[in-house]
Amino acid sequence: MTDLRHTPIHPLLSRRSSGVLLHLTSLPGPHGSGDLGASARHFIDWLASAGQSLWQILPLSPAGAGHSPYQSVSAFAGNPLLVDLDDLVRCGWLPWAPNPGFEQRSCEFDRVIPYRMGCLHTAWQGFQARASHHDRNELADFCRDHAHWLDDYALFMVLDRLHGAPWSHWPTPLARRHPEALASVRAEHGADTGFWQFVQWRFWVQWQRLRGHAHTRGVHIVGDAPIFVAHHSADVWAHAHGFLLDDTLEPAVVAGVPPDYFSATGQRWGNPLYNWHAMADTGYQWWKDRLAHLLRQVDMVRLDHFRGFEAHWEIPATEPTAISGRWQPGPGMALFHALAQALGPLPIIAEDLGLITPAVHQLRQECGLPGMRIGHFAFGDGPDNPYRPHNFEPHTVAYTGTHDNNTTVGWWQSLGTTERNAARHYLGAGMDSAPHWTLMRALSQSVAHTVVFPFQDVLGLDGTHRMNTPGLASGCWAWRFDWSDVGHSPAEDLYAMTQAHGRLPAPR
Repeated sequence: MTDLRHTPIHPLLSRRSSGVLLHLTSLPGPHGSGDLGASARHFIDWLASAGQSLWQILPLSPAGAGHSPYQSVSAFAGNPLLVDLDDLVRCGWLPWAPNPGFEQRSCEFDRVIPYRMGCLHTAWQGFQARASHHDRNELADFCRDHAHWLDDYALFMVLDRLHGAPWSHWPTPLARRHPEALASVRAEHGADTGFWQFVQWRFWVQWQRLRGHAHTRGVHIVGDAPIFVAHHSADVWAHAHGFLLDDTLEPAVVAGVPPDYFSATGQRWGNPLYNWHAMADTGYQWWKDRLAHLLRQVDMVRLDHFRGFEAHWEIPATEPTAISGRWQPGPGMALFHALAQALGPLPIIAEDLGLITPAVHQLRQECGLPGMRIGHFAFGDGPDNPYRPHNFEPHTVAYTGTHDNNTTVGWWQSLGTTERNAARHYLGAGMDSAPHWTLMRALSQSVAHTVVFPFQDVLGLDGTHRMNTPGLASGCWAWRFDWSDVGHSPAEDLYAMTQAHGRLPAPR
């Protein structure tokens, strides 16, 4: 099979650049969570003023259990909570009304979700009553263009409301997708499926408008593709043959990672695993469709858990922990060769963290994809540690930390004496006064083509502001900031550092 490492590196990954990691829900705004509205455009303007050319976000898909964007009911749909309500007011479909008042520095999901979904239902009613002929035609065109995923998603959401989770417990004709049963639901609940199509249309229109604004400011969007999908999802329901399910349509085996230094029982994520043989028989069409759809939304993709494409940890679904799992081969180069043939040079960042074997390194290199290096991981070992900046390869994306890590200030405060001394010796005394800027500067100075900094690090925030703590079932994903927290200095300092290290966007 053709080695992809000799194909041209995607232009966005082949030059020195700098960016910021911030999910859309963390943006300020009056409606309880960040969205695709004015604050998102303002953040893009802020990035441009700071000399940044990349905005990395988390998955755009609807959040699932624990409000995690990595457990979604659809790998294709946009999160309804991100729809800009003010846009619906301007369209004349949603009456303006003051919101009930929300916490400005946290997403109160239990209050925000019913409020925002209620507004979307009201807007749908307004659209049905008052939409112009032009708008109705645009919605119809969107539904036709996206029918390959939208029809199943909209029907899934209606059935979820009618029958609940999991879909494998729905009446057999619906769970097994008998055509006459599905047609009956569509006929009886056409307005309900129309609502979910309407919401996705507005998400798409607003997102493309926002992405267009980003491009006018020289900012490109880095999206995120979780490797696995939730069992209770339109994807698994509509493509059950592509997953390892038992006779009852429940997962026979589930995803996770084995025991390690951090967990004696490993991590049992619970996602169904792919039937890679069945996927191969279709030419990996679902994956082609998924990535093509995502690349209509973003400019680059962080591909989560890349090592799972070489081999994944397979856990019997009956096991409560990951201890009794085993390694099973993934699709390897066959998948990436199929994707490159369909889509051309792949603008993919391989999330190659965790237990990375020589075989995983080889696969990433054969794919011609940059890996990730995390500054927080650099000081637990000696000078050969691959996360130390002097060991970086140019074709690398370097982060202080990710959404799963502590903030850099929080990380520094939590370090033991040995690692703290190692970091001081390597990075200098600046670690004691400004650990975030000191680590950011070391990464920015490195040969890595791309550096990305969590916005919390740019602002110098402590560990109370982290986005996610892996293993916690609740209390994550809620962090937000307010523009009053930002001031002028972070943008000025970030611009100066980006300019000094040759990472400013190319003149347009």
